[in-house]
Amino acid sequence: MKKEEKQKKQVLVVLGSPRKRGNSATLAERIARGAQTAGALVELVFLSDLSIAPCRSCYACQKKGAKGCAIQDDMQLLYPKLISAHAWVLASPVYWFNMSAQMKMFMDRLFAFPAYDKKAFTGKRIAIAMTYGDVDPFASGCVNALRCFQDAFSYTGSEIVGMIYGSALKAGDIEKNQDLLKEAEKLGRKLISK
Repeated sequence: MKKEEKQKKQVLVVLGSPRKRGNSATLAERIARGAQTAGALVELVFLSDLSIAPCRSCYACQKKGAKGCAIQDDMQLLYPKLISAHAWVLASPVYWFNMSAQMKMFMDRLFAFPAYDKKAFTGKRIAIAMTYGDVDPFASGCVNALRCFQDAFSYTGSEIVGMIYGSALKAGDIEKNQDLLKEAEKLGRKLISK
C-alpha cells in the first residue's frame, strides 16, 4: 500500500447477499461511492464468496491469552481488514424476517474480534444498508435486523452513523428509489467525516 493510501480513511463494505447485483449491494455501493467522493479507500467483500463457518461456542477466543478465533476459515482474512478499517458498511437483504444467513454468521463470528485487538470495536463507525420485499419495514422483519445491529454495536461501543433501508423485491428495484440512493451517498460522506 502506498503512503498516500495509508493516510486515507479505509472503509470495508461487507455484503451479506448472495446476489452481487442485488438491491442491498446496490444500496451499499452508493454508500461506498459517497465515502470515495469524500476521499476514502473502499474495499468490498462478498460474504457468499467466502467460506465462513458458524460460531461453535467453544469460547476459545474468550480465554486468557487467546490469539483469536479457533475456527480456521475465511473469517481469518476479514479480521485484519476489519481492524484496519476506519468504518464498515454492513449490507443485507431481509430473509425470513431478519438479516441474511451470511450476515448473521459474520455477526456471530465478531464475538472473537476483541481477541485480535482489545480495542477492536473502539471508534468504529458503521453504516447499515437493508432492503426488503414488503412495503413495510416492520412487517418485512427489517426492523428485527436493524435492532440486532443496534444492540450488538451498542454493546461493543461502536457508533452506528446511519441506517438506510428500503423496499425492493426484484433485483434492480432499488434503482427506482433515487431519493434513497442519494441519501445513501450522503451517508457515505458522513461515515468518514470524523
